[in-house]
Amino acid sequence: MGVGKGSVAREIIKKSSFIAIDTDDLIESMANKKIKKIFEEDGEVYFRSLEKEISVWLEKSVKSTLISTGGGFYKVKNLKDIGTVVFLDSPFEEIIKRIKEHPNAKAKLKKRPLLNDLKAAKELYKQRRPEYLALADVVIDVTGKSVIECAKEILKKVKK
Repeated sequence: MGVGKGSVAREIIKKSSFIAIDTDDLIESMANKKIKKIFEEDGEVYFRSLEKEISVWLEKSVKSTLISTGGGFYKVKNLKDIGTVVFLDSPFEEIIKRIKEHPNAKAKLKKRPLLNDLKAAKELYKQRRPEYLALADVVIDVTGKSVIECAKEILKKVKK
């Protein structure tokens, strides 16, 4: 969250023949409701079951595609079977700074209820970061880099 996945994905598709999809968008389409509503009305267990369904579909049906995922998607059992895992790495403080400095900061913060409690968000970051690093095939440190620099670095490291 907040590392620039969407911006970097848009830059990659401009510079390559990749297309891009987002697992959260797929889940929202599948459930016909926003992620926030899914969590509120159906709970996290149901949301994770939708992630699992999406992961199976991605593995069977999607090739040569850039796939942006939600923060918990790394727990799906077939992640490595879907494709190359790229982790955009950034210190927690930089993530918060980037989100707060974004021109659309209010909307971005509203869309990320986890950031209502920065202490809990930082704990989740500390828990997940080592797991992300362990699963990643490619790690890109985004600190101090432009979107274009990050996209170029990914394209050099990921073969289509």
